[in-house]
Amino acid sequence: MQNLKESLLVFLGEEVMKRGFEKVVFGLSGGLDSAVVAYLCKEVFGENAKAVLMPSSSSSKENFEDAMWIVKKLQIPFEVISIEGYEKVFSSHQRISKERMGNFCARVRMMLLYDLAYQEKALVIGTSNKSERLLGYGTIYGDLACAINPIGDLFKTQIFAFAKFLGIPEKIVQKRPSADLYEGQFDEDELGYSYEEIDLFLYKIIQKGLDLYNPSLIFDMMKDEYCEIFLKEILERVCKNRFKTQQPEILILGDYKERKV
Repeated sequence: MQNLKESLLVFLGEEVMKRGFEKVVFGLSGGLDSAVVAYLCKEVFGENAKAVLMPSSSSSKENFEDAMWIVKKLQIPFEVISIEGYEKVFSSHQRISKERMGNFCARVRMMLLYDLAYQEKALVIGTSNKSERLLGYGTIYGDLACAINPIGDLFKTQIFAFAKFLGIPEKIVQKRPSADLYEGQFDEDELGYSYEEIDLFLYKIIQKGLDLYNPSLIFDMMKDEYCEIFLKEILERVCKNRFKTQQPEILILGDYKERKV
């Protein structure tokens, strides 16, 4: 774990410096992933790391209290920006589902983070783990957006272990994973499986050198180890949401061959 920590600290410092910056900002929800990022940023950037707490009307009070505990414990600069006013404007539209509102709030938070980053001459640091990124379990141009992501190659189960190594309190480590997009929302309820089950499966695929985006091959090779429903649901989710972590497709005119429509 010490080697992992040192690698992440060096990565953060070097990547921020390469881009000509000295300061960073990041969203702090009070959940595990953003807590890990807060601890790392504090160690690398000290007072130049700023946490931003952006509670909505449905945000967990426990999460907000935990986020406040983290900034006080680490003694880092922070700012609290309520997004309830933005919610009220958006909710004036008819038939706004809780999922749409959750995605809207995620994008408002990222908009505020980037605006603050511009003001502070800082970079936005991401807090999405590898499990979320592979599953597409995040909001494109919302919580998935960032300039640098130090934990993007760590599975959620690895985050649990790493957080304990960093000394993050058990109260936060043992909290049920939630994007906190709306009241009563929990990751594993929506995914239908535990992170432990999903991470082990994804890890096996990667270790075998298989292409995550070739579901038929994976299905054939792992159908004796996993039930059909599990394979179908997880592989479909991975393939369907691949676009969320890719750059927009751009037509390269030099490679374009004129054709009739």
